[in-house]
Parts: sequence; C-alpha cells; structure tokens
Amino acid sequence: MILHRGRKVVAALLLSVVLLTTACTPKTPGRFDQAQKESTQQKSGQGVAKTATQGSEFNKLFPEGGDGYQRVYTQEKKGFAEAKLKKGGKELALLSISDTTSTPNAAAKFSKSTKKIGGYPAIEVGKTQTAILVGKYQVKILSRDPSFKASDRADWIEKFNLNRLASLK
Repeated sequence: MILHRGRKVVAALLLSVVLLTTACTPKTPGRFDQAQKESTQQKSGQGVAKTATQGSEFNKLFPEGGDGYQRVYTQEKKGFAEAKLKKGGKELALLSISDTTSTPNAAAKFSKSTKKIGGYPAIEVGKTQTAILVGKYQVKILSRDPSFKASDRADWIEKFNLNRLASLK
C-alpha cells in the first residue's frame, strides 16, 4: 500500500516537472512567424486618409470595353478602384486608379520621371507595370498576359478620362 502511494507521488512529481519545464521553454519561431510579424507591422498606422476620394467616383473614369475588349470591375473601396481588361475570355491586364493621399510614397516616385503619357508623368515598374500621376491620383496598368506590352499599357492609360480625373478634388 505504501509502495503504491509512493509511485503515485513520484508520477505526480515527474508530471509537474515536465509541465513546468515545457511551459517555460521559449517557443521556436514557426515558418510563418516572421512573415506574420512583417505583415502586421506594415499595416499598423496605415489607413485610408479621410480625404481620399470614394472608389465609386473612379469607376466612371475607366475606359469602356468594346472592340472585343471587356472591362470587369473587381474591387472598389475608398481611395481605390480596379478592373480587369479581358479579350476573348483571357485576362490581359489589371487597370486601377488610386488616391495617393494615403500613400505619399506612391506619388513621390514620379518626381524623377522623364516620360509622359497623356501629358502626365509616367513610370515603368519592371516589365509589366506602367503608371501615371494625375494630380494626386495614380492610374496604373499591370499586364497579366505577355502579349500585353508597354505600348498597349500606354494606349489604355490614355483611354481613361484623365481630364475628368484631374478635376476631381
């Protein structure tokens, strides 16, 4: 009887020691912990400015479809609107307008631009993106298909209603 009680006490003691040591051991970072940390740090304090234009205002300024092209709106929120440009069911490009009030760095990258599209400063980002700055608004086209070249992006940027965009406040 005493031996049996001694075993229970030893088992309880060992269990307590195991729980105590594992609970106090620092957790090794998981494979996604660093990405989660960076993601949450980037978003903290970065909201949409109260003065940003409603995305619904931008929709009216996108180029029309036609001639086999189809414009499909995909996202609209305060300060941003986006649409896909399709032809024959194939996605060729992503078109967007964004208010840079919330992201001043987006507007700053145009300060050294030497190229113009539609009379506005333009930049190429890599081999797939073309953007212009119209006042505080960035108009950007991202190629989704290799056949949609920089010249196509420039042509489609000029199809936006840039004059009306420039008059928005």
